[in-house]
Amino acid sequence: MSSFRRDKKEEEDGGANMFQNLDKTTLLQEARYFNSTPVNPKKCIHILSKIIFLLYQGEKLTTQEATDIFFATTKLFQSKDVMLRRLVYLSIKELSSLAQDVIIVTSSLTKDMTGKEDLYRAAAIRALCSITDSTMLQAIERYMKQAIVDKNPAVSSAALVSAMHLSATVPDLVRRWVNEAQEAIMSDNTMVSYHALGVVAGARRNDRLSTVKLVTKLSRAPIRSPYALCLLIRHAAKLAEEDQSDASEPYLVFIESCLRHKSEIVVYEAAHAVVNLRKSARDLAQAVSVLQIFCSSSKATLRLAGARTLAKLTTKHPSAVSACTVDLENLISDPNRSVATLAVTTLLATGAETSIDRLMKQISGFMSEISDEFKIVVVSAIKRLCSKFPRKHQSLAAFLAGMLRDEGGVQYKTAIADAIIALIEENPDAKETGLAHLCEFIEDCEHTSLAVRILHVLGREGPRARQPSRYIRYIYNRVILESGPVRAAAVSAVARFGAARPDLLPNIRVLLARCQLDDDDEVRDRAIFYSAILDSDDDELINEYITNVPIPNLVLLEKALQNHINTKPDEIFHMDAVPAAEEIKDIDEAPVQIEPRKHTMISLEEQYAESLKVIPGIEKFGPTFKTCEAVELTESETEYRVRCVKHIFAHHLVLQFECLNTLSDQLLEKVHVRLEALPGYTLLSEVPCDRLPYDKQGNIFCVYEFPEPPLDSLGSFGAMLEFIVRDCDPSTGLPDAGEGYADTYPLEEIEIGCCDQFRTRPATDDWEASWERATNAHEACDTFGLAQGDVAEAAVAVCKHLGLPKSAIYGDTIKEIRGSGLWREGTPVLIRARIVAAQNAVTMQLSARSTREEIATFLLAAVG
Repeated sequence: MSSFRRDKKEEEDGGANMFQNLDKTTLLQEARYFNSTPVNPKKCIHILSKIIFLLYQGEKLTTQEATDIFFATTKLFQSKDVMLRRLVYLSIKELSSLAQDVIIVTSSLTKDMTGKEDLYRAAAIRALCSITDSTMLQAIERYMKQAIVDKNPAVSSAALVSAMHLSATVPDLVRRWVNEAQEAIMSDNTMVSYHALGVVAGARRNDRLSTVKLVTKLSRAPIRSPYALCLLIRHAAKLAEEDQSDASEPYLVFIESCLRHKSEIVVYEAAHAVVNLRKSARDLAQAVSVLQIFCSSSKATLRLAGARTLAKLTTKHPSAVSACTVDLENLISDPNRSVATLAVTTLLATGAETSIDRLMKQISGFMSEISDEFKIVVVSAIKRLCSKFPRKHQSLAAFLAGMLRDEGGVQYKTAIADAIIALIEENPDAKETGLAHLCEFIEDCEHTSLAVRILHVLGREGPRARQPSRYIRYIYNRVILESGPVRAAAVSAVARFGAARPDLLPNIRVLLARCQLDDDDEVRDRAIFYSAILDSDDDELINEYITNVPIPNLVLLEKALQNHINTKPDEIFHMDAVPAAEEIKDIDEAPVQIEPRKHTMISLEEQYAESLKVIPGIEKFGPTFKTCEAVELTESETEYRVRCVKHIFAHHLVLQFECLNTLSDQLLEKVHVRLEALPGYTLLSEVPCDRLPYDKQGNIFCVYEFPEPPLDSLGSFGAMLEFIVRDCDPSTGLPDAGEGYADTYPLEEIEIGCCDQFRTRPATDDWEASWERATNAHEACDTFGLAQGDVAEAAVAVCKHLGLPKSAIYGDTIKEIRGSGLWREGTPVLIRARIVAAQNAVTMQLSARSTREEIATFLLAAVG
């Protein structure tokens, strides 16, 4: 009894990890014991456990080391010990991607897969499918089909899960197992049914019609597995999301019927699907009532699920959540702080202005007890409150500032800084308060990236504050106390004050002169550079290099410089040709998101940069000026799907056609697009797609040279897909004998418009000054009658036509659109449009100023 107490105490103290001091070299020596005769199963189990632990910890084995361990492990097939054999299968599976000649154990694994020992069969299937290539898989296909419908659920699930993994490499082979997988869907075992549905749905993922038939059929079938039902609900919700017509009604009926299921997981999945559907479901109240019941459940998991989903719903339908106020307030004192956080943030989003102070006090009571992940959720809720209740900015900013002083990681502190910056930008009354909190924060900020960002904001917003000089001290302190990158950012911020406030310029010159003695090259260079520009007293130069500096996409800039050095090193390189780092896009709906996720922003130009390399001589065209969003040229449910991506260069147009063949019994060869080009366009080259097998995307490229007059570039290209069809075996994808036959498929016309050839952006702060400075430039002006009956709708339509976001629209009764742009050849242009409604008609006066008269005229002609 005393020894039991001692062991229990060691367990509570955490104990020692028996594998914590593993050494790879020692383990390689121990693995030689597998060659002994006879072997000790217990000792081998211990050694194999250490090998697997080492692999799971991320230890890297060389190919030779992995091969040595692998072949030593195969000697253990002679053992009859069940635990040892199962560890052998697991080791083979883990080493298969590292070792050589692993295929040698195929016969042993096949024997175990078809044997009578069920404990071996499931593990053998998983190991065999991980080491066998596509050619060897056909030899065991019959056994796999039998395993899928095996009476033993472990064997059946192992075969189905292996089939799902194999579908990524040999999808055609797995499709031949669909009939057996469909039979397994109706299995009494919950996991077998779930895995079988995953295999069948995965095999049909690119065939919408087959997916519709599958979902329709199974929604009427008595599926016993709650996991399979959850997966079916997800597929039904996806179909309903894609089809906005009345044809999606049966999917909604099925999802809503699952709200009354006896399984809690199915009920939650259905409620979650209803909440996340873009179009408002018929019975949103029923889903909310289910989530309300979850909030009062005794199970913490259900309370968390209910609170979390209601928090998501507040971004789209806050009024629907107002009925749950009492239940959510009860959750504020929940012992699970994650649940309490979600409840409070939901109440903040749905509550009245008078209840904010009370809720903020309740939040402050447990902020120190929750993780950074949920702290960011609270910050996001407060950020939305700042926009909803601008009069509460003092208390909300003070609360955010208090959170800035607390402990936390860089992601959490960045979220708070983002909220304060958003408050400054949206609410002019909060600018002084927000900037003061940011200044206080950078005094002790330990994150370089965050300090640089805040200094940039201070340099942009500080000069426009009532007392700009008060912020210069905080900025200059960074030059004295911080690291090189922060000092460089501080120099740029100080220069902005000198550019925007002439009364502060003498003091700024003194500070920049001191910075010219800095130890860091970057800091010295910036100080000298900004001093020279400020001393020039040239407003246009100051605006271009200090006040409104365009930031290019660094990835594309590097690529453009490399191409320029390799092709035209003697010519001048123009930075304007490189796309900007950030493109302003309209967000129609706030994203429904609770957990923070870090998204990597990649421009379209970066996404397609690699695919364009197949075009011969593409590097001679210069950098990609603009890549447009893909345009569908076929309906979504047709046998061939084609969409077009337009890549715009200074003098060239590249049309990329992304093609997908959805017919499993056809192989397309020599696929190309025949275009009826506009007069003036010159076809330079075409890169066809040699083979287009089922369910694999192929690309076709057509390269044109733009006509010299800009007006001749507008219009539409007629398009026809041409190819040779060869019938093939749907199961193997191998074509039948014969040469096939030629066929065509009509495509939608491809329009080359005005917005394709301009990179536009909304007006900046000094737009009026830029417009006045362009008085001597060429101006084109005209008046247009618009088809829209509403001024707001007309303004949005004009912005869309010009490629401008909605933020370029100003005014209420009379809408004014202000923006600037860059023509594909590097010519700048300024745009101003005034839209007014009079006598039941909407008219627009559009003006464009540019250094080239034909570009200003072109922009107006494109609208007309």
